[in-house]
Amino acid sequence: MSNAMYNKMWHQTQEALNSLLDKESQLLEPQRNQVFIFQTLATYYIKYVQIFGNLENVYDQIVHPQKRRLIRKILDGVMGRILELKNEMVELELTEFHYFDDILQDLKLAPQQLDIPIPKYFLKEKMDVIKEREKILAQILAASGLDVTDTVWRGFHQNKKTEREREEEMVFLGMNPPPLFNKVSATIIQAEKVISLRNEVQSRHEEDYKEALITIKDSLKLVEGTDIKENLQDQIRHWFIECRNLTGTFPNYPKEEEGGSAVIFSNKTTEQVIDDIIASREEDEKTKKKKKTKKEKKPKNAKKDKEKKETKEKNKEEDEGWKMSPSVFLPTMEEGNNVYKDLWKNKDESWNFPQDYDPELIKEEKRKELESEIRVQVDELMRQELKNLKLAVNREKELPAKTGKKGGKKKNKGKKGKKRKKDKDLTADRTIESLYKELVEEGLLIQALKVNLSDYIGEYSYLGTTLRQVSIEPMPSLLDVRQLIALYGVLPLGSAAVHEKAPLVKSLLLAGPSGVGKKMLVHAICTETGANLFDLSAANIAGKYPGKNGLQMMLHMVFKVAHQLQPSVVWIGDTEKTFYKKVPSAERMMEPKRLKKQLPKILKLLKPDDRILIVGTTKRPFDAELQSFCRVYQKIILIPRPDYASRYVLWKEIIQRNGGVVTNALNISCLAKVTDGFTQGHIVQVVKGVLTDRRIRQQIHKPLTAIEFIESITSMSPVYQEEEESFKDWYSKTPMGRKRALALTGGTTEKEKDKGKKKEKKGRKEKKKK
Repeated sequence: MSNAMYNKMWHQTQEALNSLLDKESQLLEPQRNQVFIFQTLATYYIKYVQIFGNLENVYDQIVHPQKRRLIRKILDGVMGRILELKNEMVELELTEFHYFDDILQDLKLAPQQLDIPIPKYFLKEKMDVIKEREKILAQILAASGLDVTDTVWRGFHQNKKTEREREEEMVFLGMNPPPLFNKVSATIIQAEKVISLRNEVQSRHEEDYKEALITIKDSLKLVEGTDIKENLQDQIRHWFIECRNLTGTFPNYPKEEEGGSAVIFSNKTTEQVIDDIIASREEDEKTKKKKKTKKEKKPKNAKKDKEKKETKEKNKEEDEGWKMSPSVFLPTMEEGNNVYKDLWKNKDESWNFPQDYDPELIKEEKRKELESEIRVQVDELMRQELKNLKLAVNREKELPAKTGKKGGKKKNKGKKGKKRKKDKDLTADRTIESLYKELVEEGLLIQALKVNLSDYIGEYSYLGTTLRQVSIEPMPSLLDVRQLIALYGVLPLGSAAVHEKAPLVKSLLLAGPSGVGKKMLVHAICTETGANLFDLSAANIAGKYPGKNGLQMMLHMVFKVAHQLQPSVVWIGDTEKTFYKKVPSAERMMEPKRLKKQLPKILKLLKPDDRILIVGTTKRPFDAELQSFCRVYQKIILIPRPDYASRYVLWKEIIQRNGGVVTNALNISCLAKVTDGFTQGHIVQVVKGVLTDRRIRQQIHKPLTAIEFIESITSMSPVYQEEEESFKDWYSKTPMGRKRALALTGGTTEKEKDKGKKKEKKGRKEKKKK
């Protein structure tokens, strides 16, 4: 695609965004219809996801540096708004999973178009840093005599599984693609060349733009600096004189910390400033009169009136119904959209075919910057001039400003008392590099496997809405899970602007049977965002940094490095062990509960500007003490065994990845039906076992059949329906699960619950009396 095509795509996307922002601004009335509310939220969400996909593509490909800056601002705004709408839907439906089949049908969209795009800039803009870090990591591992793969896989296989199982999982994760996958078509090679050239142009234009910012500002300073200074001085002098003529006194000059003269003259003429002064004086007089009359007419029952007013307001709020929560990202998008309309929508760019920077826009921007800098110098001069004028004309010395020493001291004392004690830096004398090295050598900072989120194969659930309409709670599909990982893990970690303002997710729990790809998803979050991966699994920290002080030091080091080199993922594998109800005797020596008391404290310390995500994985959540478990893990994602649609896609994809050829002789549908209950891990194992080098060579004469795979799978134990039900039962006891169950059973309120408890107590007392 050419520059013109991407420009056209941007204009179309901005039109769609403009239309959606108009609709958002019209949704002001409170709503009571639950179905209408969800349909509205879901429609906005879906449309923003479409806009997000297009904007991401445009930002990645457009080469104009000034356009890219604006697109990036809007792109981050759209990402943040998607997360806000997701949060609204979760609070409305009391579930992490939503089904949009009917809305998608109305909008004529396929479910695949709901896929959350992962911006390429997450990695592209810090590729050098990531490569350097990977190089250092490899060097530390080599110098320590640790094999890279051994260290990596320690986190995956604490109990040292066989080499063959390791290889199977590596293939499943997309690390060892089959020979056929390496054959790339000429079209793809050509497309990659075009992308590479575009990236070069993008970088060159960016460098030229940064240079121009300096040279153009220097040129403006030389040519226009003196004029700007003189104009500012004339404007301020005029303000002094006019103000005295109209009000009888000279004005007070705003202090530097208040913004100086810029506060008064922001986009205003001197006449407008004078009008403002007169208006404010009149307003002051009016308010003084009002205060006097209020004091005279004080009602006797003021307290009662206040209470009545409060109860009225509360009742009004309850009757009002649902209202959209205020958005942090809508103003950002609106501002960006207005800049687009004013600057780029109808701009003639026939002169700028290569799409290099626009010098006139830089001049405009730098002129304002230069004016601000010169204004600071002018303010100093004019403050002194005003002082001299007052002395000369009024013959009155300025009284020294009241310092209010007593009050000031008291205030300071109060502030000092409120200040929170800053945490002591236990490693103030050490460099981040030395801490990083130690954590790698101790196996606490591990190398993330190169696996993309798109490698987590699955299919959408097409019956979600239908099942919910007949009060059956569907199990989420694998692609529903993938969506949540993108929303709660990848997008906030990838963008600092989004993480800082979006609904904050500090911790995530992935719960599901063995073999469904929980650990793979942890590695995918790191791959997509370039995040560091720390392993604080109970088995991995056993015997390391012993004692209370040792534990404190370990956590201090981990989170100091995680913060300094953010984004970072802190993974706790088999996390139920950290929260055991009862520690098995065989594991007592390991001290699996070492982190239990520390994790809630750590979570409290994480702030919106800390791009650190704690991710726990568990195949036995029922072994954990529920209350403390749920206190640490803010979001719980239940990962199911694959359904029929996902098994169909998995069989086909994994067979092809391992060199198999799918022909009419191979009934994939039959394979998907008979393998109900089997996970991705099972499928990989079977495919790997059947597709030996010899069998791959024989395919020309003897095509693959379903029976070959079925024979291998009969010796394996599936995840039975009962096990899946036990996960569902466990989830129903979590805070979100309980809220949802309560809403489905007619929404028994907490007050009604309390009444019930009181009745029970009364009943017991009466029984005792009898």
